[in-house]
Amino acid sequence: MVPVFKRLPLSEQQSLMARIVARCKGTPGQPSPVVVFDLDGTLMDNRPRTLAILRELAFELKNEAHSAAEVFAAARAEHLAYLLGDTLRKLGLEHPELATRAEAYWKSRFFSDEYLKHDVAIEGAVEFAKACYAAGAVLVYFTGRDLPLMGLGSFQSLRDLGFPIGIVGTELVCKPDAKIPDELFKREEGPKLLRVGRVVAAFDNEPGNCNAFREMNPEAEVVFVDTQHLPGAPPLEAGVHIVADFRMA
Repeated sequence: MVPVFKRLPLSEQQSLMARIVARCKGTPGQPSPVVVFDLDGTLMDNRPRTLAILRELAFELKNEAHSAAEVFAAARAEHLAYLLGDTLRKLGLEHPELATRAEAYWKSRFFSDEYLKHDVAIEGAVEFAKACYAAGAVLVYFTGRDLPLMGLGSFQSLRDLGFPIGIVGTELVCKPDAKIPDELFKREEGPKLLRVGRVVAAFDNEPGNCNAFREMNPEAEVVFVDTQHLPGAPPLEAGVHIVADFRMA
């Protein structure tokens, strides 16, 4: 069963965001405050990336007079599941040959620099990141994207969407290899954030990652951004906040 998360009411979300920004003010002689952000499903909605890929596939199928072309072309963000296979089932496209072709087509493009330009910022995310940075925090974009295939595109996407990046007090941390599971990577690399400063807040859309941050940084505000997450995720640990976006007002 897919867990149903109880999000904070907007007023409480606003209070949480304000509290985190307040904690971003550094103290002389003390480690710098650090705010950690995941990217996909946290700061950014990557569903437009998938839609762009499906529309390209639709164009290819249309040239072949394939009956699935119109279905792919008409897909909308609300039709998309976390896994492409589940999306295909929701769209009624379960033919094994088509599914195999679509999975390969999507995978070769989704995990690449070129298509990251289609991502959009989650509501309030840019403004909140800027507020944390302006208050004095170091921003660490700590993502499960891999450096060889997605590092350059991630930097460009953050810059183009307006997030602080490429300036003193910002870091982009990617996996060295796409084969490393995201949660394993974050559990192994998370403790090394102490080299940057003191983590005061961490945001992620995966319950497992939020639980890991809660264990590693018990004094930090750990926030689960309730967008999409891997099926079969564990329950959230007590004390993890749940929000839909980053609105501060």
